[in-house]
Amino acid sequence: MTGQDGGFALGVDLGTSNTVAVLRWPDGRTRPLLFDGAPILPSGVFLGDRLYVGRDALRLAQSDPARFEPNPKRRIDESTVLLGDHEVPTADLLAAVLAAVARAAVEAVGFLPPAALTYPAAWGSRRREVLAQAVARAGWPPVAQQPSAGTRLVPEPVAAARYFADVLRRPVPVGQALAVFDFGGGTLDIAVVRNDGVDSAGRARFAVIGSGGIAELGGLDLDAALVEHLGGVLDPQVAQQLNAPASPAQWRNRRQFWDDVRGAKEMLSRSSSAPVAVPGVDQAVHLTRDELEQVATPLIRRGVREAARVIADCGLGGDQLAGLFLVGGSSRVPLAARLLHSELGVAPTVLEQPELPVAEGALADLATVAAPAPVPPAPSNLVSPAVPTAQMPAPPPAAAPPPASASVVPPPGGPPAAGRSRRGRLPWLVGGAVLALTAVVAATVVYLLRDPAWPIEFRDFTQVGSEITVDEDADALYTQLVDGRAYGGFVHDDGRLGVVAIDPGSGEKRWEAATEARADRWSGLLATPAALVAVADASSSTRRPIAVLDPADGRQRWKVDVLGNDQLFVFDDVLVWSDVEGAQLVGLDLRDGTQRWAHANPADQYDDTKAAVYAAVSPADVTGPAGFDGQPVAPQRGDDRRIVQITANRQARVFDAKSGELLGERPNVAGPNDTALVYDGKLLIAPYGRDFRLAAYDLDTTGEPVNLYTPANDQRRLQNIVPCGAALVCLLESQGFSSDTNELVVVDLDEGGVRWRAEAADFSIVVPVGEHILLRRTSSDYLSRLLDAEGNEVLSRAGVAVRIDRANLLWFRENPASYPGDTSVAGLAAGTPAEPRELGVLGGVRTVACSWDRTSIVCPTSEGFAVHRFVAD
Repeated sequence: MTGQDGGFALGVDLGTSNTVAVLRWPDGRTRPLLFDGAPILPSGVFLGDRLYVGRDALRLAQSDPARFEPNPKRRIDESTVLLGDHEVPTADLLAAVLAAVARAAVEAVGFLPPAALTYPAAWGSRRREVLAQAVARAGWPPVAQQPSAGTRLVPEPVAAARYFADVLRRPVPVGQALAVFDFGGGTLDIAVVRNDGVDSAGRARFAVIGSGGIAELGGLDLDAALVEHLGGVLDPQVAQQLNAPASPAQWRNRRQFWDDVRGAKEMLSRSSSAPVAVPGVDQAVHLTRDELEQVATPLIRRGVREAARVIADCGLGGDQLAGLFLVGGSSRVPLAARLLHSELGVAPTVLEQPELPVAEGALADLATVAAPAPVPPAPSNLVSPAVPTAQMPAPPPAAAPPPASASVVPPPGGPPAAGRSRRGRLPWLVGGAVLALTAVVAATVVYLLRDPAWPIEFRDFTQVGSEITVDEDADALYTQLVDGRAYGGFVHDDGRLGVVAIDPGSGEKRWEAATEARADRWSGLLATPAALVAVADASSSTRRPIAVLDPADGRQRWKVDVLGNDQLFVFDDVLVWSDVEGAQLVGLDLRDGTQRWAHANPADQYDDTKAAVYAAVSPADVTGPAGFDGQPVAPQRGDDRRIVQITANRQARVFDAKSGELLGERPNVAGPNDTALVYDGKLLIAPYGRDFRLAAYDLDTTGEPVNLYTPANDQRRLQNIVPCGAALVCLLESQGFSSDTNELVVVDLDEGGVRWRAEAADFSIVVPVGEHILLRRTSSDYLSRLLDAEGNEVLSRAGVAVRIDRANLLWFRENPASYPGDTSVAGLAAGTPAEPRELGVLGGVRTVACSWDRTSIVCPTSEGFAVHRFVAD
């Protein structure tokens, strides 16, 4: 946590029914944290072999409702909760939810940032102490008043007021008050917050002067009233099965019916009628807005009367308020705002996404200190964990990025004005979409690349040829430099991705083309000797085009539409597609897109077909250029074309990527949320959560596992696992989620056990460089550290170092940016203890999208693309 303040930060609204978190990036942008692809995490907890939360808990609850607690926050006054035949401490239930949030944050940025957690204004010290215990048990830094010292607790209405004043820029003059109507999924909380003057930072100091609410009134109560209403028009037998299910199938039907009723309720906030599908009935019933308001009016009027009482108890009338702010997901029901306006005489403020302001307001309550922009993953590594870094576990309840859900993520807030592209679009596309795409796992490239291991004789930068310009209506965003060929990608106003091929030796343009496919957002290019793949971006449940181009002339050969969270792996002649919606693993011919093979995903006992896929990695794969995220731009695949699928029923299946042949399988290995890496002929598994252990399965035999490593105590958490040499893997582990306890552990795959350890506080990226290891810090104070084969420090230097090959590095002095600017770069031979050799300044380049090899670097500029050489001709 040290050194993070003013960089990344996290605001969390721990709700009765749902939990929401908002992540702030160092440049000030905010965006919701994703759980299972959606910005909302159900707060329910199920006791199985461990505590499950979120959507996994909802699914498991169908089999044994007695082991499920849907609203842990409501049990805050009870020391324990009976789940099945076990009593579970309430703090542990809340901790399970908070741990899922922490895991999603670690997935997104590599560490748990400073956090502000909200709580109801009516909670006294005893309830807050239970919350503090949950914070500690979840592995978060302990509760403290200052975010730099630990986790900050913020009253929910204060967070809402902070959002109202600081984010919406609505005035709340000193001495005046704002009423907050927090209409969530499980409860209604009402508070009046007064501006008591300014704090030491010159911002409004808000204090709660009155609070109240109705514990049993929320969105779920509206849903229940609608279900009861619709039950009156259904066949009695159908209604009986939905109200009192007696079999697993009927429980599934009930859950589906409630989900459809909830969806219809939300649709009625935008339209006058909505269909509701009824399980077992051919024709849907229709619910109208008039029916919704007839059913909901008595309930919402209770809330309006409670709001009037709370405001009156503060000695205020509606006309004396600076505003009335509606937050919470149920606030989007138009009737709520209308009744409040008519009965209190003040027009409420309600947002399109009212579940977010409390979490984002908690962020605003954290001290804001200017910090450099983050280092987003370079567009060169747009396609997935087929390469060295293992897919880190998604939270069991609702995987942070990988598996699917619904809900489109809104674009983040505008980036800094300075250095914007000609229409200001780039920071959102690169800084946001690429980061999101890395979080949801998009794809990887496979091809053969020579691996020289001698030190480079670096020379000053010289520009090769003239800058390649693109159309005035286009933004140059992406590059690829592989196998002696350079490509640049730029986005047209009509949604097509333009591509230019460049000869890096002469700087001349070879050809220019554009995709036939169009997309709202593109993520970049992937180049192989056989194909050029244009990758679009989308949220997890939204389709996006993948266009395959001919590398000879840029002509589009074919395209396929995939979901935002589908995994893709590009080999030399086949594209492997993990199709979430189709619940299958598919091999497509890279030449024409025809299907070569397909295998259905096995389902578990709850009909879940979720799966995670990994491509085999060899030591040769981690010897070429690596991007700013530490991932290989183009790993060598050699002869190992195997892929491993980890399925929902905990099975591991090994396939040949070219033929689709099933080479082996083994039951009870791991689940899709566990950490896995396929490296050097072994499947490495680390079960999710605390007290992890690293086990290895031989890919050829899929026999019994061998335990390679056990951490020192059950509080150690695995943050990352990467290959770091022949028969070696590097683990980055921490005590709880605190990044300042990070330690690098090098494990021997042949002998087992620890080869050596090294302190790695606040470092989050691990990159092998031959026998050396490069550590990178991605917090506000960027630092790169090079270790030798024994873990001794060779060099520690400010800036961002990246691998050229297994013997050489480039060292960027400035933090890579997504807008045009100047950056100083040095070159270093890893085996040479001398200081890096300064190469000069790259002027006016979008550093984060640069690509490099042993001789050259190609970067987007404000006008197009430029190639620079750093070795003698």
